[in-house]
Amino acid sequence: MYFLSGWPKRLRCPLETLEQPLHIQTDPQRAFFAVLAPSQLSIWYSRPSVLIVSYKELSKPASQFGPYKQAEWRPDSTMIAVSTANGYILFFDIPSSRDKYLYEPTNPKMNKRGLACLQSMLEDLLVATADGLLHLIHWDGMTNGRKAINLSTVPFSVDLQSSRAGSFLGFEDIHIRDMEYCATLDGFAAVFNDGRVGFITPISSRFTAEQLRGVWAQDVFDGTCVAVNNKYRLMAFGCANGSVQVYTIDNSTGAMQLSHKLELTPKQYPDIWNKTGPVKLIRWSPDNCVVMVTWECGGLSLWSVFGAQLICTLGGDFAYRSDGTKKDPLKISSMSWGSEGYHLWVIDGNCSLNAGGDGDIDTKNEAHQLGILQFQFIKSALTANTCMSNQEQVLLQGEDRLYLNCGDATQAQNPRSASAHSGHKPIRERGPFLEGSLDSQGLSTLLGHRHWHVVQIHSTYLESNWPIRFSAIDKLGQNVAVVGKFGFAHYSLLTKKWKLFGNITQEQNMIVTGGIAWWNDFIVLACYNLSDRQEELRIYLRTSNLDNAFAHVTKVQAETLLLSVFRDIVILFRADCSICLYSIERQPDGPNPTASIQVLQEVSMSRYIPHPFLVVSVTLTSVRTETGISLKMPQQACEAESIMLNLAGQLIMVQRDRSGPQIREKDSSPNQRKLLPFCAPVVLAQSVENVWTTCRANKQKRHLLEALWLSCGGSGMKVWLPLFPRDHRKPHSFLSRRIMLPFHINIYPLAVLFEDALVLGAVNDTVLYDCLYTHSSARQHLEVLFPFCIVERTSQIYLHHILRQLLVRNLGEQALLLAHSCATLPYFPHVLELMLHEVLEEEATSREPIPDPLLPTVAKFITEFPLFLQTVVHCARKTEYALWNYLFAAVGNPKDLFEECLMAQDLDTAASYLIILQNMEVPAVSRQHATLLFNTALEQGKWDLCRHMIRFLKAIGSGESETPPPTPTTQEPSSTGGFEFFRHRSISLSQSAENLPANKFNLQKTLSMPSGPSGKRWSKDSDCAENMYIDMMLWRHARRLLEEIRLKDLGCFAAQLGFELIGWLCKERARAARVEDFVIALKRLHKDFLWPFPVIPACSVNSPFKNGKYKTAVGEQLLKSQSADSFLNVEMDTGVSSAPQSHSWLSTINSSQREMDTVSSHGPHMQDAFLSPLLNKGDECSIGSATDLTETSSIVDGDWTMVDENISTLSLTQSELEHLSLELASKGPHKSQVQLRYLLHIFMEAGCLDWCIVIGLILRESSIINQVFIIMQSSDADGEIWQNIKTGLHAVDRWASTDCPGYKPFLNVIKPQLQKLSEISEEQVQPEAFQPVNPCKVTEQASPRAEESRSLTCHSTSPQSDSGSSSVSRHEEDMSGAEEEDPLQEGSYDCTVS
Repeated sequence: MYFLSGWPKRLRCPLETLEQPLHIQTDPQRAFFAVLAPSQLSIWYSRPSVLIVSYKELSKPASQFGPYKQAEWRPDSTMIAVSTANGYILFFDIPSSRDKYLYEPTNPKMNKRGLACLQSMLEDLLVATADGLLHLIHWDGMTNGRKAINLSTVPFSVDLQSSRAGSFLGFEDIHIRDMEYCATLDGFAAVFNDGRVGFITPISSRFTAEQLRGVWAQDVFDGTCVAVNNKYRLMAFGCANGSVQVYTIDNSTGAMQLSHKLELTPKQYPDIWNKTGPVKLIRWSPDNCVVMVTWECGGLSLWSVFGAQLICTLGGDFAYRSDGTKKDPLKISSMSWGSEGYHLWVIDGNCSLNAGGDGDIDTKNEAHQLGILQFQFIKSALTANTCMSNQEQVLLQGEDRLYLNCGDATQAQNPRSASAHSGHKPIRERGPFLEGSLDSQGLSTLLGHRHWHVVQIHSTYLESNWPIRFSAIDKLGQNVAVVGKFGFAHYSLLTKKWKLFGNITQEQNMIVTGGIAWWNDFIVLACYNLSDRQEELRIYLRTSNLDNAFAHVTKVQAETLLLSVFRDIVILFRADCSICLYSIERQPDGPNPTASIQVLQEVSMSRYIPHPFLVVSVTLTSVRTETGISLKMPQQACEAESIMLNLAGQLIMVQRDRSGPQIREKDSSPNQRKLLPFCAPVVLAQSVENVWTTCRANKQKRHLLEALWLSCGGSGMKVWLPLFPRDHRKPHSFLSRRIMLPFHINIYPLAVLFEDALVLGAVNDTVLYDCLYTHSSARQHLEVLFPFCIVERTSQIYLHHILRQLLVRNLGEQALLLAHSCATLPYFPHVLELMLHEVLEEEATSREPIPDPLLPTVAKFITEFPLFLQTVVHCARKTEYALWNYLFAAVGNPKDLFEECLMAQDLDTAASYLIILQNMEVPAVSRQHATLLFNTALEQGKWDLCRHMIRFLKAIGSGESETPPPTPTTQEPSSTGGFEFFRHRSISLSQSAENLPANKFNLQKTLSMPSGPSGKRWSKDSDCAENMYIDMMLWRHARRLLEEIRLKDLGCFAAQLGFELIGWLCKERARAARVEDFVIALKRLHKDFLWPFPVIPACSVNSPFKNGKYKTAVGEQLLKSQSADSFLNVEMDTGVSSAPQSHSWLSTINSSQREMDTVSSHGPHMQDAFLSPLLNKGDECSIGSATDLTETSSIVDGDWTMVDENISTLSLTQSELEHLSLELASKGPHKSQVQLRYLLHIFMEAGCLDWCIVIGLILRESSIINQVFIIMQSSDADGEIWQNIKTGLHAVDRWASTDCPGYKPFLNVIKPQLQKLSEISEEQVQPEAFQPVNPCKVTEQASPRAEESRSLTCHSTSPQSDSGSSSVSRHEEDMSGAEEEDPLQEGSYDCTVS
C-alpha cells in the first residue's frame, strides 16, 4: 500500500535567526506548510521545500501572547489562525499574488480566550477552551453574537436514540483536549481531559447547544488524541496504553462501534510492545488509505485503513545499529502529510539547534539545519485508481517514478490474452528464467527476481503537473499512463518512449477527475474541460499523436468520481450518486482508428449512498449468486454483470434482475440484454480495502476465476468462492451457491494471480550503512540514524488456506475439485505440505483437547494425490520429533509408508522415511529397512543414495542402543553424521571423489570412509560386525553383476562406491569371476559398451591382413600404439605420468614389463599432443553415437598424427587403406574404450585372465592376448583357467565362423599362440587334475581374517602400487562420469557443490 523509500531528508533554513520548530501543518491543498516556533511563523513551499516567508513576533507582544502553540489553515488557504499559550488566537492573512506567488503576513487580529485546541470547520473556526466551552468564530475574527456552548449542557449517551434523555458530563472541570471534524459523519470526534472519548453531532443544521448530541465510546477511559478518516467514516482514538482504537458510527442506532484496534503484538515486538508510552499523534494520509501513529517514547508506525501493519520503526534496522547496540527511537513532536501522500513532514523532538557541532563551522551549519525531516513514500496505484483491481500486475507510484513488476509479466503468464500480441514481443522482453520448469505457468517474470522495472516520469510533464495523481497499466503490462495536475502522459515499455501533448494548451485545459484506464490500445478517462466548463468522457488512441483531434469525446452530466472498464463496458460513478454504463466499440475507419461510445444504462444509487465521497471503488464483474435460470441458460449466466461497490469499507453487490420476462424472448436485440434492471443491493462483506476479480474464463479453474477476492486489512483476505456440483449432478437444494472463506497471509496483497493461486505484494526492506561513518561528529548523520529503505517484490501461495477452510466446513468434495484443477502448478506439492504442517502444529501443540480434529481429514485428503508419501515425510522432517506420534497416528505407520515407497520405486522418499524410523524404532528395525533400501538402490544404480546408505548403516552400528531416542536432539553425534545427505540433499560429486582415493586402496578398510570426526570413529571400528554386514551386501551385489555379465555396471559400482575390486576379484578368481560362456560374454560386452561387431570388407579376400603378412608390421604397431596412447591419456588427465605397474605375481614377465616401460618413457613428450583433444572429446561424445567415426573413434584429433607416421613409413596400398578405415569404423565410443581398458587393467592385476581374453577379443588387440599367454606360460596358474580359456576361444571361433565372420581375421592372428598354449596346458593339466576343486561359491559369512591376510599380501607387493592405485582411481572417476552421462540411468540425484 504505502512503502518508505530511501533515507529521510533534513530541511535546511536560509535564515540564521530561525527558532527550533514545534508544530507543522500543511494547508488543505498541501501546496504549502506552516511551521510554528515559540515566537515565529514561517511558510514553506512543498516542492521544492523552500522557505517563502517568515514572521517573527516582537518581544513585547510575544511576552503578552505567550509562545505559539497550534496553527490551523482556512479551507481556501488564505488565512492561518495561531493559538498561543496565554489564550490568544492570532489571525494571519496570506494574500496571494498570482503573478508573484509571494506570501505576506498582515497585522494579526487578536481574541483573548483560555483555549485548549482549534479546529477548522467549513466556514468557521471551532475553538475549545479550558473552561469547558466551545466557541464558533468566523475567519474574520468575529463571533457573530453566537453564544459559546457549554459542554456540560450537551446530553451524552451510548447511542443517539437515547441521547435526549441521556446524562450530561456532570463535572465542572471537563473540557476537550483534542478534536477533529468529520464532514461525512457531520460531527466531530473529541477526546476529553479525563481520557473519555466521544462523538458530538448537531441533530439539525444549526450548531447550537440545544441541537448538539453526544455519544460515548463505552470502553475507552485513557484517550490521548484523535484523527478522523472522512472516506471510511472512521475515528481513530489514541490511548495511554499505546494502542489505537478505531471506531465507526452504527448507521441504525448512531452508537459508537469498535471497528478494529491498531496495536503492536508481543509476537512481533517482544521487547517494546508494552513500553511505547501513550499514543502522541495520529495522522491519516490525504487519500485516507493509511494512518501514521507515533508514541510519547518515540517511533513511527504505518497501518492500512483496516489495521494491516505496513511499517514500524521500533524493530529491526530502525531500532538497532549494525553492531547490535540499540538506538534511541525518533521522538516526534508534530507531523503532517504532504501532497498525495508522497511525503511526511516530521518535527524531530530530539533535535536541538546547537546539537552535535564540534567546530565553529559545524555549529554554524547545524544552526541552519532544522529539526524537520521529510520521509518519502512510494504507494500502490490502487490507492488512487481503483480500476487497477482487475489487473495481475503490481504498479507502484512514487512522486517522480513508477515501479512495475516487469513489463512482460502477464504476457508470459497469460498466453490466452497475449497470443495475439506475441509477435511484437522482442527477445529482451521475455523473462530471463522462461526456459525453466515454470514455463508452463509463466510465473518466472512475476516471481523470478525481486527487482522492479523502474520508469522515470518525463521531467517536462512533471515540471508543470506535479504531483502524479493516478497511474494505470494495460492488461499486457506493456504501456503505462500517468495523470498529474493537468492532462496526462503515457509510456511504452517496448519503445522506451513517453508521449506528451503536443499542444500544451490542450494539456492544461483538462483536469482528469475519475481516474484513467486502458481498453485494448485505447486510453479511457473522465475529465473536466476548463475552457468549456464541461464534464467529459474521452478516449485516446495510444498509437496516434496525443492530441484532442484524435480523441473521441462524450459529454457527461455530472462530475465523474470513479471510472472502470469491464470487457467492452465503461462504468462511471458520478457525483450525483448515479452509475452510468457505456458500451465502447472500435471504429476502424481511416488511418487512425477511433472508438465510439454509447450510453447503455443509468442506475441511481442515491437511496443507498449517504455521500458520494464515501464510495471507494466501483467495478462491473461477472460474479453472481447462481440461480436456476443461469443453469438453464448458461450463455447468459457467463455474461451476467453485477456492480460491486465499496462504500466506506462495506462491499455492496447489485445484480441484474433476471426474474422478468425478458429472458425468454429469443428474438431480442443484443442490446436488450444489457438493459436488464438491477436488483436491490446486498452487503457481502465489511472492512474491505480492495477487491479483485477477472473477466476471463477457464473451464479447468472455474473455482479460482469466478471467485471474488477481498483484502480486509488486519483481518487478512477473504475469497467468495463458487461451489459447483460434481460431474454436472443436480446440486443439493440446501447447499449455497457461494461461500465466503477468510484466510491470513503474511504480506499486504497488491494483485491476485487468479489461475496461479498466488498473491503478489511488496514489502519494505532496510539496509544499514552506519558502519561507513565511524567518527563521532557523524552521529547526527541521517545515514547513521536511519537505515536505507528499499521496496522488494514478494508473493505468497494462498491455496492451502482455501483447501483447509473447505475441509473445516465439510466441503471435501469441493476441496478435491479445486485441488485437482491446480495439481499442475509447480508448487502444488508445497501447498499440500503447508496445509498438513499448519494443521499439525496447531492441533499437536494445543493445550485444550480438540473436540473435532482436522488432521485425520487433511491426511485422508492428501492420500487422494500421488504426492502423499513425499508430503507426509517432508512435513515430518520439518516438524519437531515430539509431534511425530500425533502425525503418524493420523497418516499411518511409517514402516508401512516406507514399504509403499519401495513398492512405488520412490527411493528418495523411502530414504527420508528411514530417518523417521531411526528415531521412532529400535536400531534393529531401522537396520532391516535400511538393508532393504540399500539393496534396491544398488539394483537401480542410485550411487549417491548407496553412499549415504553405507554411512547410515554404519551410524546405526556405531551409535547402537536398543531403545529409540526420546527426541532427535539426544541422538548420538554419529547418527546425525549419517543424515547430512537427507538434510541438505546436495552432495558434491567432486567432493566425494576427493575423499575417496586416499582411503580406497587402504585394504584394511573395505570401503572408503567419510572424512570428519565420525569418519575417524568408523575407521577405528572398521573390524566391527557392521562393516562386515555392509561388505557382505556389496560382495553379494558385485557377484550378481559378474554372474550376469554386467561389467559396465560393475565398473560404475566399484568407481562410485569405492569398492575394492581387485582384492575381491582375487578371491573370486575361481568362482564368480570365471567366464562360463565366452560367446555370451562377448555379445553382452558389445551390447553394454555400444561396441560395433567387426565386419569383413569386400576386398578382404586379397587383404594383406588376411594371411598375416603385415601382422607384426602394421597390426601390432598400430594397435599397440593406440592402446598405449589411450592408456597414457587417461594417466595424464590425472597428472600421473608413469604407467601402472603390475603386481608381484606379474613381475616375472620381463617382456611385458619392458613393453610397459617403453610406453611410459613416451609419456612426457606425448603429453602435449594428446591431453587437450581427448579431454574435449571425452566430455562431448555420447555413448549413443557409436557409429559416427568423426565423433567417437579414439583415433580422432591428436591420435591421427600417430596414424600418419605409421602409414607414411609403411606406404600402404589403396586396399590396405580401406581395410584400415574399416578397422577404425568398427571401434566403439572413446568413453567405452577407456572403460574397457580400465576393466582390463583391473582383471590383469586380479589375475582373472579369462576376462582379459574376452576384453582383448572385443578390443581386437593381439598384444593383450599375447600378454595373457606370456603370463600363463611363466606363472604357475590354475590349470582349470587354462582349460577354460582354451574351450572359450574354440567356442568363439565356432561362433565367428557361423555368426560373426568379422572376428575371423583377428582369431587367425592369435591362432599360433593358442596352439602353443594348448601344448603347454596339456602338460600342466595332468598333475593339476588330481587337485580337489571346491565348486561351490564363497560362503556368505567370510571371516575378517581373510581380509587381513589379503591386505598383507597386497602391502608386500611392488613399491609401485601407490601409483597404480591412483591410476585406478582416475579410471574410477572416469567410470563414475560415464555413469552420470549414461542416458539409461534415471532418477539420479542432482548433485551440487554445497
